[in-house]
Amino acid sequence: MAPLKLYYYPPCPPYRAVQFAIEYLKIDVEKIIVDLSKEEQLKPEFLKINPQHCLPTIDDDGYIMWESRAILAYLVNFRAPGSSLYPLDPKKRGLIDSRLSLDSSIMHALGNVIGLIYSGETTIPQEKKDKVYTLLGHLNNFIEGKNYIAGDELTIADFSFLSTFATLKVVGANVAKFPNLMDWYKRCESVPGFQVNEDGAKALIDYIASRTLFKGESWDE
Repeated sequence: MAPLKLYYYPPCPPYRAVQFAIEYLKIDVEKIIVDLSKEEQLKPEFLKINPQHCLPTIDDDGYIMWESRAILAYLVNFRAPGSSLYPLDPKKRGLIDSRLSLDSSIMHALGNVIGLIYSGETTIPQEKKDKVYTLLGHLNNFIEGKNYIAGDELTIADFSFLSTFATLKVVGANVAKFPNLMDWYKRCESVPGFQVNEDGAKALIDYIASRTLFKGESWDE
């Protein structure tokens, strides 16, 4: 089987989510950097691969797809069908899908904050912070007494939210307000790809800091 081609940019949160699955499943991969800072995603040769010009994008022996949560499901379904990462049981899978949707909502709310930072704002409106914190509060409550995001086994929902949580930390969200999530994050330190995720999140804040006045200050100061 030919190596999986992965088009990516290291600071990109969705890439970091997919990298967890690649490392966990030990997938042979050819990694191709698409430098967003140089707008390489808009070059004609990449637009032929992905007209939506988003990252990550995979090419699995000619089968091309993007959107990180869809890629996570595909990789497990194709490379490890029936794995506890994304089990066949409809109820277990339904819970994972629900958590992935919540993660998407959190990332969308966080994206609104990051967009403000990019625009030069130094003060984040309270309502935008509250939106992120409300969603995090729901997830914090959902995992009470559980080891992982969708129960007691590691799943692709953890891979996706690990990326989101690392991003929340570096952009100044007060994640310490959510003890269950803090315990979960500590528990995941042994997951293959954890350090890649941490390094990518650090690269993201460095990228933001190089272009704005924001240096990762706490939202709540």
